[in-house]
Amino acid sequence: MRDFTLTIDGKAVAADASFGVVNPATEEVFAQAPECSRAQLDRAMESSSAAFRAWHRDIERRRQALRECAKVVRERTGELAQVLVREQGKPLAKATGELLGAAVWFDFTAGLELPVEVVQDDADRRVEVHRRPLGVVAAITPWNFPVLLAVWKIAPALLAGNTVVIKPSPYTPLSTLALGEALRDALPPGVLNVVSGGDDLGKWMTAHPAPRKVSFTGSVETGKHVAAACAPDLKRMTLELGGNDAAIVLPDVDPEAVADKLFWGAFENTGQVCSAIKRVFVHEDRYAATVAALASRARSVVMGDGLDAKSELGPLNNRAQFERVSELVADAVDAGASVAAGGTARPGGGYFFEPTILADVAEGVRIVDEEQFGPALPVLRYRDVDDAVERANATMFGLSGSVWSNDTARAAELASRLECGTAWVNQHLAIVPHAPFGGAKWSGIGVENGPWGLYGFTETRVINIAKQ
Repeated sequence: MRDFTLTIDGKAVAADASFGVVNPATEEVFAQAPECSRAQLDRAMESSSAAFRAWHRDIERRRQALRECAKVVRERTGELAQVLVREQGKPLAKATGELLGAAVWFDFTAGLELPVEVVQDDADRRVEVHRRPLGVVAAITPWNFPVLLAVWKIAPALLAGNTVVIKPSPYTPLSTLALGEALRDALPPGVLNVVSGGDDLGKWMTAHPAPRKVSFTGSVETGKHVAAACAPDLKRMTLELGGNDAAIVLPDVDPEAVADKLFWGAFENTGQVCSAIKRVFVHEDRYAATVAALASRARSVVMGDGLDAKSELGPLNNRAQFERVSELVADAVDAGASVAAGGTARPGGGYFFEPTILADVAEGVRIVDEEQFGPALPVLRYRDVDDAVERANATMFGLSGSVWSNDTARAAELASRLECGTAWVNQHLAIVPHAPFGGAKWSGIGVENGPWGLYGFTETRVINIAKQ
């Protein structure tokens, strides 16, 4: 594969060192990514600081730039999707959808407003509330949706008038580097700098004096470290962290009718979605039928290399995650869980773990209590729905959840009792650009998307005008 470069001050920048990027379908290094040095990071931060002075002055210019970014992404979708499949593993159709979704997010964000609120206007005074940009934003993104989640940060940060230095996961750096290359002509130099590297680079970014905000998506453990790094400099931050999302299926539901939606709510992107279903609570009267329906769906799905048009699910992205899912499934079996489908790695190489449905499992087993972030789903039995809600809430995670019933009003009432940032009814993973997305408890601080996510990249300024 071709060489990839950092984007610093609108220019292609090579690095003195590089690191290998593994194709998770083959376990082979297929490309090299540049390892950004501390001096290069300083240049990126200086470039962003300098670009901010002019960039934040003209919102209409910023709107047009975001629309141009959307156009560029659409034009380059075919090229970028190929890179994304090879480094992330997802099927090509899903990679294409991620790129097109990124273009939608650029376009939607370009149309958002930053209104001036007038809180007093009388004979004595006029008091206005404005939202002004923060300055340089340091953005750090994960490996499950590298491009889309990058744009979730880039687009609102830029519209608000900030400039951005972004670092992708070292497991999936190439698609974000390629995005930076593609956008060089759409944005003024320094407005978007793209750097790549390992954990040290992330630490340098969060501790660097230039950024006034850090926007991070990743694990709870790393999020806590980011928060600690931001504290000494009082950097603003948005943390979008993990989840242990519960789906509660009421006894009036036909298991066959909802099995496909439940399955994809859990197994989309091979289960590597922070807000995917991680636990399913099913009433005892429907338990056996629901397990059977989910297991049948799991056995029928086609898992393979993302470049194979027949593949519906790709591999896990990296060896560490593959080993974690393997360990959690083995631990559940040792604790007495029944394997209704899957349960083992697929032979033949690659980080493939068969879609797995686990029955006869309950709290106290790691795959129930922790976030598996992979293609293994525990199905839990309940008798009383109030108990199911209490058990769903008995976690330090609080990203999302869902309730499934033929009685939509009843399901909505139960969904309102879930302690999470988003509660769905008769659906899961219905994420849209015009609604806020974020978590409660350990699942995050702040939100992304919509005007609420945009406001997170601003600070409030009051203009108080005396008329006398």
